[in-house]
Amino acid sequence: MSLPTRTAGAGRRVRAALFRAFAAALLVLPLAACDLLGEKPLGPAAAAGPAAAPSAGATATGTGTATAAPTKTATPDAALPYDVRPLLKPANKYLGVAVDGAPASMAGVDEFAGRIGKRPNIVEYYSGWGDEYDVQGVTNAWQGGALPFIAWEPYKTPLADIAAGKHDDYVKRYAAAVRNTNVPVAISFAHEFNGTWYDWGTKNATAAEFVAAYQHLHDVFTQLGVGQVIWVWSPNSINPVPAVALKPYYPGDTYVDWVGIVAYYTHLEAGTFDTLYTPTLNQIRTFTNKPWIIAETGSEPGTRKVSDIYNLAANVIKRPDCLGFIWFNLNKEVDWRIEDDPKSQNAFKQAVSDGRYSFDVKSP
Repeated sequence: MSLPTRTAGAGRRVRAALFRAFAAALLVLPLAACDLLGEKPLGPAAAAGPAAAPSAGATATGTGTATAAPTKTATPDAALPYDVRPLLKPANKYLGVAVDGAPASMAGVDEFAGRIGKRPNIVEYYSGWGDEYDVQGVTNAWQGGALPFIAWEPYKTPLADIAAGKHDDYVKRYAAAVRNTNVPVAISFAHEFNGTWYDWGTKNATAAEFVAAYQHLHDVFTQLGVGQVIWVWSPNSINPVPAVALKPYYPGDTYVDWVGIVAYYTHLEAGTFDTLYTPTLNQIRTFTNKPWIIAETGSEPGTRKVSDIYNLAANVIKRPDCLGFIWFNLNKEVDWRIEDDPKSQNAFKQAVSDGRYSFDVKSP
């Protein structure tokens, strides 16, 4: 589900869903920002041994290669690094969205907020490997009351090369931009790694290569003192790939802040929260108790969409360990948007009207 930089990923993701039912120069305390479904015929279109890390809730701050790093911070009055700890497990639920054009433009988010009667406090977007950090976009999102959530997608890049440091100049430049912008951001690297539909999936990379690449990225950010990141480990629902065990892919609690499960309501799934998320979560709970968020979801058009929306929103509220959800509100191969029909929009508005949905990310 995605826009140009991320489209190729998202489309394949949802296709899976439908075939089988995301200061080095200053002395600061490390602040950690560390917690689909097969070949998919329908869904959003696609676009074109590390050093020890601090424990969750404890990464650092610093600078990297200054090539693309901004010279000013988006929150100039804030100390470096921004303290993300209050955002890790807030009392209320995150209400997130991915919409066309955001966060480069927040017009789509504004329209979505008008439709549902409250403002989303996460905006997800997709960053291809080699893309520079979108300083203006993350600033737009944060100033608009939302935590930026980046799905960082290593297309055409072997994970083993990332783990070996062959892309460190780029990684350091990206990390420096994150640090200097000083806006909290969630980063989900190589999401849906347990599927076959991405370049970095099980057809092209081993679990050990994924873990080494993920840990290496985290270590580079930590060594450069970047403490503004919430690190998200995002498997796809195990439903389409039940034979792929998740534990070998887990980088460890010192490298993960959030677990981000990706799963969509489609005509090939049983259509309940328990069938979509619980089997995956049960497996994850055998090796980590990190809080989890639904990193990407939606419901395809049809008679079930209204009930799917209510099912999703009600069950997120019931789960104390679930941080919230991010709705893929795009028309890509199928129309996942809530505005695809008035009943869906009204259902979504009513379903998230619960006061526990959304909160001020600047004062959680």
